[in-house]
Amino acid sequence: MRKIPSNDELMTTREVGEVLGVAVRTVQLWVESGVLPAWRTAGGHRRIARSAVDRLTRERADMLAPVVHGATAPPTRALRLLVVEDDADLRQLFSMMVEGWRFPVELSTANDGFQGLVRIGQWMPDMVVTDLNMPGMNGFEMVRSLKMAGADYANLQVVAVTALSAGDVADRGGLPEGTVVFQKPVDFSAIEDLARNRQMTLR
Repeated sequence: MRKIPSNDELMTTREVGEVLGVAVRTVQLWVESGVLPAWRTAGGHRRIARSAVDRLTRERADMLAPVVHGATAPPTRALRLLVVEDDADLRQLFSMMVEGWRFPVELSTANDGFQGLVRIGQWMPDMVVTDLNMPGMNGFEMVRSLKMAGADYANLQVVAVTALSAGDVADRGGLPEGTVVFQKPVDFSAIEDLARNRQMTLR
């Protein structure tokens, strides 16, 4: 359990949401993803230090500041990133985190595997981040369909995020070779690193 800072105002998730202008569910996702440190009361309620909220506000402002690239930097285009996720709050969280990435990104979203495949065909993204458990066509089916398409999507980087264990994924038939898998809660820093490396290869 985290040690509660002394002399620091503690806030509820609702209060944090009101200060930052986001939904309570978004604050909960930030806590679960490690974006905001939190503590639990004896009654099981989350409490967040005001200093952590202020720090996040400053970090978001810094991340959104313009980035000046050196004259010798090789010309690269924006990364086309598609997020396939049925949870609307998680889609919003992805959008907010991607806004802070200090390299050019074009973001699109879909809420199930079928919509994801349609968007991929229309837009030809460079990277897809997908949930695996979704209603309708799930992430397993979508990723396998991309694999069956062969050379058309050979350069597409696919990242799966899931609450399933490695054993559960294997029991459901596994995923094609080359698919990167992260366990939930979402590790946004690791996804950002992958996206940055992919963007640097684009011309």
